[in-house]
Amino acid sequence: MARTQRRVLTGLVAGALLAAGCSIPVYAPRTDGAAEGDNPGPAATGEAAIWRPCPDVPEDLVGRTAPSMKYECASVAVPQDWANPSGSGTFEIAMMRARSDRQRDRIGSLVLNPGGPGGSGIDTAVYLSFGAALGGLPDEITERFDIVGFDPRGVARSSPVECISDTDLDATFGADPDPGTQAEFDSVAAINKRVGEGCGAKYGDRLTLFSTEQAARDMDAVRTAVGDEKLTYLGYSYGTLLGATYAQLFPSKIRALVLDGAVDPGQDMVAGSESQAKGFERAFTNFTNWCAQNGRRCPIAPDARGAVTEALEKARVSPVRGSDGREATAGWVFYAVISSLYTEQGWQELASAIAELRGGNATGVFDLADSYAERDSNGHYSNLFDANMAVNCADSTAKPSLAQIRSYQSQWRERYPLFGAALAVGMLPCAYWPGKRDPYPTGAARGAPPIVVVGTTGDPATPYEQTAKLADMLGVGVVLTWEGEGHTAYPQTECVTRAVDRYLIDLEVPQAGLRCPR
Repeated sequence: MARTQRRVLTGLVAGALLAAGCSIPVYAPRTDGAAEGDNPGPAATGEAAIWRPCPDVPEDLVGRTAPSMKYECASVAVPQDWANPSGSGTFEIAMMRARSDRQRDRIGSLVLNPGGPGGSGIDTAVYLSFGAALGGLPDEITERFDIVGFDPRGVARSSPVECISDTDLDATFGADPDPGTQAEFDSVAAINKRVGEGCGAKYGDRLTLFSTEQAARDMDAVRTAVGDEKLTYLGYSYGTLLGATYAQLFPSKIRALVLDGAVDPGQDMVAGSESQAKGFERAFTNFTNWCAQNGRRCPIAPDARGAVTEALEKARVSPVRGSDGREATAGWVFYAVISSLYTEQGWQELASAIAELRGGNATGVFDLADSYAERDSNGHYSNLFDANMAVNCADSTAKPSLAQIRSYQSQWRERYPLFGAALAVGMLPCAYWPGKRDPYPTGAARGAPPIVVVGTTGDPATPYEQTAKLADMLGVGVVLTWEGEGHTAYPQTECVTRAVDRYLIDLEVPQAGLRCPR
C-alpha cells in the first residue's frame, strides 16, 4: 500500500515534468465506461448530477470493489471560460462517489483532490474507499459521507489535455537532472521547447483555460451537482492550493476544508522551486540518517548519500540496461530517489534499488521511477504531465530566462547538493510554454469558517514552512502539525486522524498549534 499511497497523494515538484508521484498501479478507463445509450450525459451547471453504477472503475484499478461500498459515476458540464460562460463551449468534469452500505446520519459529500496538478480525484476516491486497514479513510468518515472524487478540467477523464508524446517524456526522465556542459543544458532545453511548441500548436489560446482559478470555479459546480448546500473538502498537496482558491472565491459556501500538505500561494515559481529543493534535501538527509542507524535494513549503509551520489555518477558514464532495453541513466536514478521520499516506507525500497543497481540490476530503479512517472509496462504515460504543465504554466506569472535558470542551477547545487540543480532545471518547461497566464488569487478567505491546514515536518514536496504561510494568508487557517516523514499526514497517524475526523464530522476545530508526534 505504501507505493499506492505515494502515487495517489501527489504533489508534483515545481516545474512541469518534475512530477512528484501521483500515479496509479494500472490505468483506469478514461471514458465513463457506460454502454452507448446508457450514459445519461452530463448535468448542466447548477443542476443535480445523474448518477449511474460504475463498479468497473475500482475493478479496473484494483481488481475489485471495496466491501460494503457502492460506486456511481456522473459528470457535470462547465463553461470552458468562467469569464465568458455563454460563449466558450464546455468541459465535462467527471465524478465518482463511493457510498457505504453502513452509512448513517449522512452529513453530505466529502469532495477529494489528490494534488498534482494532474492527479485523478476519481482514482483517489477509489483507493481511500477501501478503509483504514489498507491506508484509506476511517469508517467514521465513510459512514457519514459520500466519498466524491472528481478529475479536474484537463485531467484523466475530464476533457484531458494530451500533447506530450511518450518519446518526449522518456527523453525528459532519462535526461541528466543536472546537465553540466552548456551543450547538455541546451539539449534538455530543446526537449522542453519542442513540447511547448507542440502543445501550443494543438491548443493555442485554450491553454490558459486550465488554470487553477477556472478549476476552483468548476469545484463549485461539483458541489451543486452532488446536492450539498456547502462544500466539505479534503485536498492534498496542490489540492490545498485549489482549496485555498475556492475559499477566496466562495467563502460563504464552505462547510469544512482540510488542506493537507500545504502549498504557499504567495511564492512565485523560483521561490517554490528552491523551497522544494530544500525540502527534498532535508528528507533525503533524514533517509541517510535512518540508513546509518538501521544497517540491517539498509544495504547501502552506513554512507547512503555517498552510495546514491556514486550511483548517479556511474549512471552518467556506464548506465545499466534494464530488461526492457532502457538504460538506467542518471535521470531515471534521480527520479527513483524522488519517488522513494514520498513515504518513509519508500526508504527501504530505495536502499534496495541502489544496492541492486551496483550489482547490475536496474529493476528496482525503474520500478520506483515508473511508479513516479505514471509509465506503464508498454512505455505509455497517462496525461499527468500534460495537465501538470498546462496548469502550472497557466498559473505562473514568473518566467525566468534560460540564463537565470542556468545561474540558479549553479547556486542551488551548492546549497542543496542532490536536488538544487535539478529543481532549477525543472523551471525550463514554463520558460517555453505558450499562452497567456491566469494567476490564482492570493488573499484572505473573508467570511469563511475555520480551515484546517495540515503540515508534516519531514514533507519533501510541500515543505513544512509553507503550512503556516497558507494558514496566515487565508486568515482563518488553523495549523495542525505531524512530526513525521513523507508527503501529507491524514489519515496516516492516529493523532492527526482523530483531529481531522472531529473537524469533518462535528466541525470541532483542532486546538491551535496542536502537534502530533510520530
